Order: sequence, then structure tokens, then C-alpha cells
Amino acid sequence: MQGDAGEGSQRGDEGAAGAAGAAGGGEDKGSLMMELTRMVQREVRHSSWWERQGIDCAILTAAFAALPAAFLLLGSSQALPFTLGVLVMGTAHAIITIKGTHLASHGALSESQAWGEVWAVFFIEVCGSFTARAGIHAHVKMHHAHTNVIGLGDSSTWRLPFLPRTVYLFLAPLAVPIITPLVAIGQLRGQCWVLCVRTVLMVSLGLYSQYWLLIHVSGFQSPCSTLLCMLLCRALYSLPYIHVNIFQHIGLPMFSPTRRPKRIYQMTHGVLNLPRNPLLDWTFGHSLISCHVEHHLFPFLSDHMCLKVKPVVSRYLREKKLPYQEDSYLSRLCLFFQKYQELMVYAPPITELVGVQ
Repeated sequence: MQGDAGEGSQRGDEGAAGAAGAAGGGEDKGSLMMELTRMVQREVRHSSWWERQGIDCAILTAAFAALPAAFLLLGSSQALPFTLGVLVMGTAHAIITIKGTHLASHGALSESQAWGEVWAVFFIEVCGSFTARAGIHAHVKMHHAHTNVIGLGDSSTWRLPFLPRTVYLFLAPLAVPIITPLVAIGQLRGQCWVLCVRTVLMVSLGLYSQYWLLIHVSGFQSPCSTLLCMLLCRALYSLPYIHVNIFQHIGLPMFSPTRRPKRIYQMTHGVLNLPRNPLLDWTFGHSLISCHVEHHLFPFLSDHMCLKVKPVVSRYLREKKLPYQEDSYLSRLCLFFQKYQELMVYAPPITELVGVQ
């Protein structure tokens, strides 16, 4: 289920610099990441709080502000207002649970570490129906630290080889709202009881709050219709959510845990950007759509800051003859539909970058 000035930017800059330093070995190879890091740090230092965090916080606030209207529209007996209510509720839910949880998992919503932890629990557990600790571990400590490394961050959790391609790509994602809390419960095994109780209470609070509001504000009469409406709204963006998660890594070079390339080569070869898309960029966040390469190189940057440094990063990578991979949503969807067995069923081949590893 990831501000960058003051304390927040210092942490983000140090994280990027540390990652670059960890690339180690080979002064030229290490210096590429260090040079790019300095260029990005310069952009961050010259950015206002509004650019670093304010814009993304405003988008999340707008999503919460739209919820009262959505609940009222869902109470209409007419088809058009009800459909509009589903669209508003589903879009607000996607912004909060995808963009919000992603930023919160990376601590990009606050320059305070303590507040960062609060936002992580709120967005991931209350809003996203998942456990914050497991979500952050899987996404930040595994996926980001070991991007496209076989057995560690190779996106294998998204593979369900027993499903036919049509079911996986177009039907199974609709079950994400049901599967998510069930997986969260499974992730609590072996955790301390305090964490388990907190997660169960927070997830229950989020689910019951929407259920209660649909009954008492929207006027739903039966539990069945209420639950169906919850599922409909929460599943509205499930298809593009699953698609985006597999399109931007699977099918790209995968690396051996013992022979991984330096960080800048790992991220430029193993990550792909989708083109700007007004709906998905603002709903999921730039860092998940059009700035995914920038996000993997500098994971503590907010969505807007990833967009701001995108010209710097893309120009630098192209000047240094490094890949800057981009492809359209439709092109990736066609690729995965045509090569589903190769990409989603069989084990991926290991790539070795000659002269780099």
C-alpha cells in the first residue's frame, strides 16, 4: 500500500542522498545520483510550503469537503442525481485512499515526524482499511528499497496466475474493497495485541462511518443496499488502480538480489511513467502516474514536487544517456492483454546491465 523543506525536506534530501550514497562503487556511477540529488535539492529549497505540501493537502481537503454533497446526492430517488453522487463519492474516496494513503506512507503530508505517523494511521487504516505498519513496510521498505529486485520488490504480490487475463484485468479489481480489509487482518498475525486492536478499531471506524452516514444522511433503508452502494463507490477506480500498479514495473527489467545495479540505473530501467492524465493525475497523484520515475528516485517528495522536478530529472537523464521510460495507458493495457502469460504468469527473466553492474 509514498514536505520536503525544514525538517521534512532535510529528511527527504538526506534519504535521497543516502540512497545515492548506498549506490556506492564506481565514482562515476555514484556521482550521477549525487549530482541529480543536488539539483533536486536546489529545487526543493527554492520552493514554498504551498508547493512542497500545500497543493496536495488542498486537494485532499477538497475531497473531504465534497463528501457531504455526495451523501445528499446518494439520497435522491432520481437516477441522474444518484449517479452523480456515486461519481463524487467514488472520486473523493479514490483521492483520499490512493493519493492520501500513498503520500502518508512516505511521510510527505507533514514536516513533523509525529504528525506523519498520525496521518499514516488515519489515511491507511481509517480511510484505506489496511494496516499502516504492513502497508508502509511493503511499499516503502520493500517495493521502494528493492524496486524490481526478484523476490523482494518485484511486484509479485500483484500477480494472480490462476486467473484468466480477462478476469484479472477487468473483473477481479472490482473486489479490491472487499479483499483489502481481509488482507489487513491476515497481516496482523504475529503483531503485538495493541497494534492489532488499534488496526481493527480504526478500520472498523472507517467502514462503519460510511455505513452509518449512508443510512442516516442518504436515507438507505436496508443493510444490503447500503453495503452495495459502499462497494460501488469504493470500486469505482479499482480497475485503473490495479492497472497502474502493474503497468509501471512489470514487463520492465528485473534484477538479481546479488547483482543489482546502482540506484540510478535500477530506477531508470525498472520504472515507467504514464503520460499526464487530468483525471488519474489528480485522483491518484502525479507520483503514481506521470512522475513515477521521479517518485522512485526521490520518494519523500510530494506529488506536486515530483511534478515540479520532472523537467530537471528528465533533462538530466537524457543528457546522461540514461533511460527515461514513458508509455501510454492504452499501449500498456494492450501489451498486458496480449502477453498476459509472459508478464503475469511466468517468472520474469533476470536482466543484467553490461558495464553497469
